[in-house]
Amino acid sequence: MEATTTEQHAHGEVRHVLLPGRHHLVTRFQADYLRRLLAGEEVDASGRPVVCAPDARVVWALTSATHSGTRRNPLPAHRREAIIERVGAAEGAEPLVVPVADVPPSARFAHTVLGTVELTLGLRLTPADTVVACSTEGVAAMWAALGFRIAPVEAGHPDEPARPWDVLELAVAGDDRWRELVHPAALAVYDRYGLVEAVRTAHLDPTVSAEGDLTETRDYRSYTADFDGASDRKWAQVGPHVRPGRVVDLGCAAGGLLERAAADPRLAESDLYGVDVSRHLVAEAQHRKAQGVFANPNVFFAQRNLLTAPVFPDATVSTTTTVALTHEIASYGAGRADLELLARRIFAHTAPGGVWINSDVLGPEGGDRVVHLHLDGPVDLDAGPADLGTRQRADVEAHVAALSPAARLLQFAHDFPALSGGACDVRWVDAGDARAGKPAVAELTLRAAMEFLCTRDYVSSWLSECHERFCDMTWPDWVELLEAAGFELEPASGAWRNDWLVEHRLSVGARLVDPASGDDLPWPDTHVLSVARRPG
Repeated sequence: MEATTTEQHAHGEVRHVLLPGRHHLVTRFQADYLRRLLAGEEVDASGRPVVCAPDARVVWALTSATHSGTRRNPLPAHRREAIIERVGAAEGAEPLVVPVADVPPSARFAHTVLGTVELTLGLRLTPADTVVACSTEGVAAMWAALGFRIAPVEAGHPDEPARPWDVLELAVAGDDRWRELVHPAALAVYDRYGLVEAVRTAHLDPTVSAEGDLTETRDYRSYTADFDGASDRKWAQVGPHVRPGRVVDLGCAAGGLLERAAADPRLAESDLYGVDVSRHLVAEAQHRKAQGVFANPNVFFAQRNLLTAPVFPDATVSTTTTVALTHEIASYGAGRADLELLARRIFAHTAPGGVWINSDVLGPEGGDRVVHLHLDGPVDLDAGPADLGTRQRADVEAHVAALSPAARLLQFAHDFPALSGGACDVRWVDAGDARAGKPAVAELTLRAAMEFLCTRDYVSSWLSECHERFCDMTWPDWVELLEAAGFELEPASGAWRNDWLVEHRLSVGARLVDPASGDDLPWPDTHVLSVARRPG
């Protein structure tokens, strides 16, 4: 199909076809469509012929290139780029691939892509020489608003061809029709690297959000700072029990604990692995490695979830550490059942004589016992808790920070069950009188009281923390679980009470009281350290 001289003058000869997208695979239809488009056999969205120069090139804008391992973006950019290159080679049309960093939804998305193309390739794409191939209505509208012509690809096609994401979902579902719809060169890459399993794992992981994390309410800056700040103390606790060899930190966050391990002369010949489900934290850890933070060069990071599949071969790990992780696994997954699965997986990858070192919060023994919790007021029982679910993080922080200890329990008793599934049934015995120095008195279980007291000071991440249950497991629960998995507990293992936490956090404006006698109750153990060894 040829355009008239007037049409060529009005629209310009197309020198570039811009194809923006995440490109987790390329379909047969896409390749056929691009071949016809370059040959002048297609029209744009308004029905006008698209006339391409003989040397016109396809620019593949690989969006969300810095985002992987999630349902939204299961494959890393280098695999997606390899697929595009292989398809281009098979089609005899060398592609130009431009990775575009992941950005939040923005009306300026098209500007971001254009700027990245110009910076990467030195090409300034304009409406005069470029047509945008895009079937997504909202995205196409952004380009049209800038004056670009749109080649609709699958949109409006009478055969209603499957789009790449539809084909990917067929693969996840185990429907072999996807193998007929995907381009053969793309299929070869998928088969060679086992990419279907990687995509399926990301799609079907029940504990991780579409963005690749346990929760969408986490403030990573404060979370990382808190974890880093505690790393010296945590390493002092777990470090003496680490066996050299292959050392794995599960739930590594941004690598704070491994930074200490990398500086330990005992581990100079060891390989150190950090594994976390959060893409944000793994990306930060890899950035730190690139900056030379780790003294040991053999430090590696990976975004994985041990609950969905083994990460290491059997009997190959000398030490596994989990610090402040197991309560998160229980909170966001299937509770104790997931901890039992975790224990079996860690036992399987632990070498004989190797250890799993776990440090975390702990629930009180006798947690079903009813206690009275005396709290500084006031608390307005008539007003009730606020609905914080629709508020911005800063507004939530300001609201919770302004609450008295008693009013904060009222809010917690609303948010904690809704977000974590845990129980916090409160009967208010007395609303208190702040002017008279009379505390509010709440009747609840010891477990619910400790859940509240361990959470109440996290005002900057209130909703995120209310997702988590701190008190699911007691020390007898841990002994039973670890021994059932096949581990033997070393003498350093046991429950302990963090007296600094009691003095500076738990007891501030709060007392645990026996309802019958009115006497103060001793503060229960708050943490666990277990050093579990695989026999042999």
